[in-house]
Amino acid sequence: MKSVYIPNLLNASGQQQTYEVQEHLHGLSTLTPVNGRVQVTHNGNFLEVKAIAETIVTLICDRCLQQYNHRLQIDLSELIWLEEPVEVDEEGVEIEVAMEDLVETLPPKGYFSPDEWLYEQLCLALPQRQLCDVDCSGIVVESADRSADLLQPVDQRWASLQVLKENLLN
Repeated sequence: MKSVYIPNLLNASGQQQTYEVQEHLHGLSTLTPVNGRVQVTHNGNFLEVKAIAETIVTLICDRCLQQYNHRLQIDLSELIWLEEPVEVDEEGVEIEVAMEDLVETLPPKGYFSPDEWLYEQLCLALPQRQLCDVDCSGIVVESADRSADLLQPVDQRWASLQVLKENLLN
């Protein structure tokens, strides 16, 4: 997908542009291409971006470290305000920013990159807690006898420390 020159959206039919997506996005490892649609509408002083997309990604379970496939789906919209960036005369000057100013902005005569925006939204949709199954038991330890062998010091110089540890536990 090509970047959109924002003033060109004003000349488009309905002041909007729709992109059909069926490709792998750079930087996002997926098993299947990202399938969906991104619609960008120019509403005077802001862009309204809507997207419906899905793909399948391979994740690693946080408990058992096994790979599993996860269907990643988004259906969302976002408003991106169009305003000129604030210019600072001196480098290193602190600027106070109000809470209501913490929104996404683009310059009115700049470019909007739908594929970059879609990549960001898909990354935000990745689950923070990656579990292959809700009942995943984690890494299975083979046997209790085997774990006792692992506690034995490999180096005999640590034997006295092991004896002290056993005395403290008893």
